[in-house]
Amino acid sequence: MPDRLTWRPMTGADLDAVAAIALIAFPNHFEDRACFENRLALHPEGCFVLAGQDGAPAGYCLAYPWIADAVPAVNARIETLPDDPAVLYLHDLALHPSARGGGRSHAIVMRLVDLARDLGLPAIALVAVNAAEGFWRGHGFRPHDTPALTQKLAAAYGADACYMVRPI
Repeated sequence: MPDRLTWRPMTGADLDAVAAIALIAFPNHFEDRACFENRLALHPEGCFVLAGQDGAPAGYCLAYPWIADAVPAVNARIETLPDDPAVLYLHDLALHPSARGGGRSHAIVMRLVDLARDLGLPAIALVAVNAAEGFWRGHGFRPHDTPALTQKLAAAYGADACYMVRPI
């Protein structure tokens, strides 16, 4: 991977690469290309790819306004975004293994902080999977458990899934 990777807005031309990176990053939580296409169509302002000068994605990030203490089903299409969202939901942040390091995740998290602020949302929420709770703690997120949500997450994502929130 080139050293000069930067975050840019996602386009439809990026979706095949995004789906391929997702397979590597989240092999146990499959989401197809149509899921990413759906999120891009619903909220392009929260969709980004990490790319070099050649434009080829080496990572991606999807975020959109959502309901607090709730998560969309895995690999499900969303018809509309909520009329009265309470958080910016960070659906995915994934980097190809060759693009990890160098503070690249910090840069996009800060961009999402700005986006949440611009949207008037008080927090960013996510579901940490693949034992990533420590990674997200490093970005200012903290676990936020509710019994119903914990049960739902365990069924959909596995026992280590953790709903986390970062206040803005």
